[in-house]
Amino acid sequence: MIRSMTGFGRRQAPWLDGSVTVELRSVNHRFLEIACRLPRQLNHLEDSFKKAIQRCCSRGRIDFTVTVQAGKGRVGSVNLDQPLAKQYHQALRTLKNSLKLSGSIDLALIAGLRDVLSVADQPTDDPKLAKIVQQLTTQAVTDLEGMRSREGKAMAEDMSARIQTIRGHQTLVAARTPLLAQQNFDRMKIRVEKLMGQEVPDLPRLYQELAVYADRGDITEEIVRLDSHMIQFEQTLNRADPVGKTLDFLLQEIGREVNTIGSKANDAEIAGHVVQIKAELERIREQVQNVE
Repeated sequence: MIRSMTGFGRRQAPWLDGSVTVELRSVNHRFLEIACRLPRQLNHLEDSFKKAIQRCCSRGRIDFTVTVQAGKGRVGSVNLDQPLAKQYHQALRTLKNSLKLSGSIDLALIAGLRDVLSVADQPTDDPKLAKIVQQLTTQAVTDLEGMRSREGKAMAEDMSARIQTIRGHQTLVAARTPLLAQQNFDRMKIRVEKLMGQEVPDLPRLYQELAVYADRGDITEEIVRLDSHMIQFEQTLNRADPVGKTLDFLLQEIGREVNTIGSKANDAEIAGHVVQIKAELERIREQVQNVE
């Protein structure tokens, strides 16, 4: 069964006197794009987290976030990057002398610069944190995968029902097809007779040309191809591998046959069915854009 590209997974566990939370959010995208937001002490595990997601998702924009929250009574530790502060100070002194600027380079200025001071809510060297996050990630990915599968099933049922609606219109169009050639012949014959009166120099040749013209409006071939594309579309809905791009291609082919039927038939009743079919195709197209 197809899967949606939209999903959500979230798992949380206690950590010291606080908590650690792993969250996954997925939306539709042409390819697979994974954005990670991790605490600094877990940055070295980013590739392993991405691989865990890639094993179950082949398309979609996925935001992966890990949050470590300290308890209310816990005091965070302040870290000072003294070498970085010295580099900032030296760079500012060089800039001041180069541009001949006034003013002082004081403590408030240096302390406000990025990464000079940082606050850690938990120890940065505890290997247990990484293990907990990896376990939560596996669980959250499973939740994400389950939600994408459930939504994909609902989408498949909706699209299948709409294909059946289109098939109903196709049946009515096919029933009217045998009448089109004769109607086109009669219509053009009346027009020619009005223009030429009773003096038709070569009546057999005229009827031959009218028959050729009437045959150009035959839509039997397009109806057969339309039915074939719809069968393939329904079969693709039941496949387990990523088929979003395949469904999009088949939908384009269905739309192309419907447009040809409308232009060739030149019939008011068939035109009405074509309008209804296009409306259903547009609704299906919106769904297909979210299929993995």
